Amino acid sequence: MAAATHYAWFDTPIGACAIVWGEAGVRGLMLPGADRARTLASLRRRHPQACEAAPTAAIAAAIDRLQALLDGQPEGLEQIALDMDGVPAFHRRVYEAARHIGPGRTCTYGELAEALGEPGAARSVGQALGANPFAIIVPCHRVLAAGGRSGGFSAPGGVDTKRRLLEIERARIGNEPSLF
Repeated sequence: MAAATHYAWFDTPIGACAIVWGEAGVRGLMLPGADRARTLASLRRRHPQACEAAPTAAIAAAIDRLQALLDGQPEGLEQIALDMDGVPAFHRRVYEAARHIGPGRTCTYGELAEALGEPGAARSVGQALGANPFAIIVPCHRVLAAGGRSGGFSAPGGVDTKRRLLEIERARIGNEPSLF
């Protein structure tokens, strides 16, 4: 029998987000879409069995940390437990490495690949981050293209959302990366 999956909404300066969790930790974070209905539709596609519920103590603490970060406080999110069941091994390695990029810091896809001991795997790192179900908790928005260009961002709002998150964190944008 599959473990129960739950979700809860929470408000942030960028809009209403939804956090999805199970017994082992956070399974996903949904950034705001054009409206709440679109965010919920995206959540339902990724987590069709999820039921809305009151957050557990651990999830409430994660929400508090996420809200603080999105309010401009340099809040680290490394302690938030993630449920990576079903996440490919390379993606797990990328996500774990990306979690070490602190608020206000950035690196490039190539630098993250080198940190993984996989020089030349920048494109694969980008693909893994493009599939990141834990946006913000796994801070894919802090990973830039070569030369400090923004690169892509697969969350709603695309590169504009990425830029807004970096601005909230007072990160350098368009300059040389400020390595983790």
